[in-house]
Amino acid sequence: MSVCVYIGAVVKLQCNNTKQPREWYGKTDKNGYFLITVEKKLSSFGAHTCKLYLVSSPSPACKKPTNLLHGEEGALLRWPQKPSNFPFELFTVGPFAFEPYNKCL
Repeated sequence: MSVCVYIGAVVKLQCNNTKQPREWYGKTDKNGYFLITVEKKLSSFGAHTCKLYLVSSPSPACKKPTNLLHGEEGALLRWPQKPSNFPFELFTVGPFAFEPYNKCL
């Protein structure tokens, strides 16, 4: 399987807290990373109720979402290995990927 990485792929963070379901969106940079900022600490929404989804690719030639590390079905957030000294919390989900619609066989 060949995969594509593009600047501007869209991801969605969805938290399904029973009181207040919320969604936030982000776009990838040239390295495939993204940053989604939420207005409150994610722990107040219940990080365990949140999943990250692969939404769309900026390339029409490579826009079929794969389920690599649960990109289509929603990946659970993982806490970082080490605590950070930042005034915010960072989570990770691992890499997501798109594949071309027309594959060479």
